[in-house]
Amino acid sequence: MSNNPFGHSISSDDIKDTLGFVDSWEERYKYIIDLGKDLPALPEDKRTEDRLVRGCQSQVWIDEQMEGDRVQLAVDSDAFIVKGLLCVILAAFNNKTPQEILDFDIEGYFEELELMNHLSATRGNGLRAMVARIQDIARKAA
Repeated sequence: MSNNPFGHSISSDDIKDTLGFVDSWEERYKYIIDLGKDLPALPEDKRTEDRLVRGCQSQVWIDEQMEGDRVQLAVDSDAFIVKGLLCVILAAFNNKTPQEILDFDIEGYFEELELMNHLSATRGNGLRAMVARIQDIARKAA
């Protein structure tokens, strides 16, 4: 389904390690935006109302499919920084079992990345809405 590398060849630990080497938040933003460039576009027929995430400032679509016991996610957004943030989330959640998604300490991950300290309140709310949608997908699949 999804040919993105996040959760496959790029893990949450890879993101933490890379951001750990980057000093300034300007450079971290640049890295996050660059991550988004590795995200394949979601096909137009998947950009439907039921896949749209509510609570996001930008338009965000999340599509899922089970492959065996693993959740495969395909995502897209109309904003570059949000695409990058989706990649940060996918590195933690994509290609995992529903239980692994539910057990993952996403708040701790965001704290380690110091992400919420550097996002506007509306972006932070959007990020949490994206996480909540994926966790809801995992709960339904569990």
